Amino acid sequence: MRDPVVPLPAQSVRGAVWALANRFGVVARSPGELVGALTGIGLTGVAVAPPPPDGGEPAEVTELVRALRDLGHIRLVTSLGREPGVARDGSPASDPDPERAPLPSGAAADGSGDRLVEPVRAGPPDLGDPAVVCAADPVAVTAAYEHGADGPRGRPNENHGRGRRTDTYDGPAKRPDAGGGPDGMGGPDRRSKGHVGPAGDAEGHGEPAGDAEGHGEPDEHGGLRAAWFRAGQSLIREQSPAERALVLLTSLGDDADPRLRPALDALATAAPWRSDWTRVRGDVSPPWPGPVAALAQGTGRWSRHLLVADQRGAIRSVHPADATPAPGTATMTVRITALAPLPDGTLLMLDERGRLRTHGDTPLTDAVAATLDAHPGTALAATARLVLVGDRHGSLHAFGYDGMHQAAAHRGRVTAVAVSDGPAPLVCSGGADGTVRTWTPGRRPEHTPFVERGVPVTALAVHGRTLAVAWADGLVELRRFGTEEALPLRPGPPVRAVAVPEEGSIVVGTDDTLFRVTARAP
Repeated sequence: MRDPVVPLPAQSVRGAVWALANRFGVVARSPGELVGALTGIGLTGVAVAPPPPDGGEPAEVTELVRALRDLGHIRLVTSLGREPGVARDGSPASDPDPERAPLPSGAAADGSGDRLVEPVRAGPPDLGDPAVVCAADPVAVTAAYEHGADGPRGRPNENHGRGRRTDTYDGPAKRPDAGGGPDGMGGPDRRSKGHVGPAGDAEGHGEPAGDAEGHGEPDEHGGLRAAWFRAGQSLIREQSPAERALVLLTSLGDDADPRLRPALDALATAAPWRSDWTRVRGDVSPPWPGPVAALAQGTGRWSRHLLVADQRGAIRSVHPADATPAPGTATMTVRITALAPLPDGTLLMLDERGRLRTHGDTPLTDAVAATLDAHPGTALAATARLVLVGDRHGSLHAFGYDGMHQAAAHRGRVTAVAVSDGPAPLVCSGGADGTVRTWTPGRRPEHTPFVERGVPVTALAVHGRTLAVAWADGLVELRRFGTEEALPLRPGPPVRAVAVPEEGSIVVGTDDTLFRVTARAP
């Protein structure tokens, strides 16, 4: 079978990363993240078509192509129209290069040399105008933002940003060096975006590269450029201007031009979702709660709270209606991977080793902790009467006052669990096998998956008859039990956690954003 063609776009290493990540069903914001995501997974090759003869070849893209080639299981076409083992003059080559394969049908070729990317196309006339940005060719927008095309003349005055809104406009907008959340977490990361290292950021340090989303870089476009880079992998996909406007709203910081949000709201009215609120790395009014590792909608004592666990073990409580801080915080000494509040105020957590951690106490925790000491957990959920744990072998363990129930639900690791309380609790589980399954403890699991895709599940949340599912390729879906309908959303960054505060709404957490959207009435 012929490999599909993925042209590397517009002399932009970010655009190349996004295009290739979309093709392979992963999410990546930097070359290092892309290489890490593609390491060790069984994928067929991809042919990268070269551009017309006046295209450029930035060093970062060249390095990315070489790193992908070195993985061994991705075939890259980087030559212009030459058969393997044939020199440019048509004679047999003395050292055949299997990477210099003929181009797929329809790919550009003129024999002039090895070109890896398309030339920069003319950008839209005003990259600070939301209507223009949402409707323009996304590859051209990315290239123009990447290469510093002129933005709108004028900037919000000195009272703008950091929670203060004005309607005056007197010069180009600059993003200040924000220090991150209320505890000083995060902040601009000025590491090189070009160097390809191991899985993690652009330099292989194991955490996302800040300036892959434009952190710490001047934004001459009132905040649109920074929002575009945060959500770029979604924005370059085929979609309507209204859907792009919605995605930009989910990534727009509080220091953006105050006219942008209402303008984007107006443009997004035809999108299937409404943006309720957004918190972005560096926001201070209200504060960004930190990079999201886990989310949970509270119950009982926590019923009016959304709990947000960051990657350093801090748990913050916010109001789900507007993400303003709510009373109640906790700080753990370990990294938290899953979070489950109980109605009595007890918090159950999984640490990075799969062991149970608690804030408070409940009679169920002793049995759960003893089991997880011997068999570490990979996913966690709870109700007043039940604690659910998934493991790396694909099994589910339901701890209740009537004993423990088990079920073999997945092939491989359980990546997420959620439970809807009731006389017969409904357990939902997601796995690395790309399935979402339902189970009622004490009964046999459903033989047919509730939903199945070719990528792992990364997060689940349930509210009544509504289920939110996040996938490893960046897709988030809102589904209803008893139907096959799904309402999709692609925010752009890797989705770490989801919560469903009420029917029809989803809160989505990433490394750099926390936002809520609500489905519009059909």
